[in-house]
Amino acid sequence: MTPAGQDDPAAEARQPRRRGWMTLAAATSVAVLVGVVGARWVVEEFRTPTCEFTAGSASERLTPEQAANAATISMVAVGRDLPPKASTIALATAIQESKLRNLTYGDRDSLGLFQQRPSQGWGSPEEVNDPVFASNAFFDALVAIPGWEDWEVTTIAQEVQRSAFPDAYADHEGEARVMASALVGQSPAGVACRLDAAESAGSAQDVLDKARRTFSGDGQVDGDTVTFQASDAATAWAIASWAVAHAEAEHIVRVEVADRVWNRHDDPLTWQTTGAPADGTTVTVTVASG
Repeated sequence: MTPAGQDDPAAEARQPRRRGWMTLAAATSVAVLVGVVGARWVVEEFRTPTCEFTAGSASERLTPEQAANAATISMVAVGRDLPPKASTIALATAIQESKLRNLTYGDRDSLGLFQQRPSQGWGSPEEVNDPVFASNAFFDALVAIPGWEDWEVTTIAQEVQRSAFPDAYADHEGEARVMASALVGQSPAGVACRLDAAESAGSAQDVLDKARRTFSGDGQVDGDTVTFQASDAATAWAIASWAVAHAEAEHIVRVEVADRVWNRHDDPLTWQTTGAPADGTTVTVTVASG
């Protein structure tokens, strides 16, 4: 996505033209220098770790940290069998409150993804700074509101949060819908991340433990891989999207689901086809080996 608050491109500084002093050689040197600097910028931009969320013709970009937090929020909802709208509401709220960063500070005693206040009964400081706990606390409050499914996203977000800026959630509803669609499996192959090479080995058991805690995910570990068996295709894609979004944190290098595979080291913003059945429900996650 385009992160909230992104600055507009800076205007180029322009120097007045001075005649009679710049030789052809000098002009050539300047052109080469500009070309080198420009090329270096392009390379650095290409290498910048980023995660892309796509639903239909719309797309949003996040940092890997933001993507992992978004995936945690969404998969807590999936694990609770909540409809996609719950993910949209929670994501719009977290974008507004923290820009999907797990903040250790905030207004008064507000903390975490949702800027929940321990003094207001959301949990201890340690608990509200735990993305899984914070997400569950948000959804506990959401589902306690009768008929929440029929409320407008902005209105229900405010009912849960009681923010001083009640209309601000509307600013993020569109991007939250794109992200939720990709994360809950409504838009297959909707999450892809371009990351640096994994610098250390991962642990398939750690991935499984995180899945169990986040969405009661059940899988089998075999060496560097963990295999999940989903109940349906949408859930399989939700698990796969969660794994890709957590690839940086868990040193994941490959995720395969249905007829697609995401490979950290091979065109990572594109899911490649494998020839397997498109309706498959097995998700295989591979971590970097030692």
